Amino acid sequence: MHVAIAQAASVIMDRAASVEKACALIQEAGKHGAQLLVFPEAFLSGYPRGLHFQSPIGSRGPGGRQDWVRYYQSAVQIPGGSTQRIAEAVREAQVYVALGIVEQDDYGSRGTLYCTTLYFGPDGRILGKHRKLKPTGTERLIWGEGDGSTLPAIQTPFGRLGGLICWENYMPLARMHLYTKGVTLYVAPTADQRESWQATIRHIACEGRCFVLSANQYVTKQMYPTDLACYHELEGQPEVMCRGGSAIIDPFGEYVAGPLYDQEGMLYATLDLRQIAQGHFDFDVTGHYHRPDVFTLLVNERPQRPQPGTDDEH
Repeated sequence: MHVAIAQAASVIMDRAASVEKACALIQEAGKHGAQLLVFPEAFLSGYPRGLHFQSPIGSRGPGGRQDWVRYYQSAVQIPGGSTQRIAEAVREAQVYVALGIVEQDDYGSRGTLYCTTLYFGPDGRILGKHRKLKPTGTERLIWGEGDGSTLPAIQTPFGRLGGLICWENYMPLARMHLYTKGVTLYVAPTADQRESWQATIRHIACEGRCFVLSANQYVTKQMYPTDLACYHELEGQPEVMCRGGSAIIDPFGEYVAGPLYDQEGMLYATLDLRQIAQGHFDFDVTGHYHRPDVFTLLVNERPQRPQPGTDDEH
């Protein structure tokens, strides 16, 4: 199987330009024969590293609200014009795509944003999505929490495709749930540029006996819009805001490609899918190395949404 990772930066808070950049990268991957392309976390339309939207604990400032509206308006509705444009590029390239987006809620007021991985099939159809279960730290200021209804394992001719976003991968039970669903093509879009992240994705590959494809952005301060009301919050931040570290790992925890640092670029690799079965010879986390007589995992996969009720129902 031929795969690719796009280590590229969003056009921050510019949905239309980010969509066109994504389409160009999809076309490039298709021309190179990729059958799966993975994008970083929040590619559409930005991971606002370094900003806190004038929101110290206990108050919110008017400039922060102004920038929040801009960030909100750069997010993506599913379905919508942005997903239709992406679907056209996917159909032309004939490639599976895992795309990191900031998603506008499709229910009720549409007032909440989610950090989401959106999956496209090579025919352009949306095959599923995963909303980040637990935003980390001050990410909780800008993103809501997903629920168990968006943890897909998508069947492809090459294996089951699924994954978690950034520090969700430190949630052992979430990983185990994906393993029980048979995920062998494990995507891990992230914003973590640290060396310790490399240890994490290598561990997941060994633990799940799966291929792990981790995509991160390469971002510099110059890429931020200078007309943000909160632009001054970037003072003191380094010029390189995120140095990348995208990588592809085999089921034995070894690098197939990457890690790529300090530049935008595409990683390409050919995966030997026989390695999945080879890895299961001595370790199968949901098979002969599992003890269901001792451990039980229960997962609530029902959507958790507020429902209107009547006095009688109460």
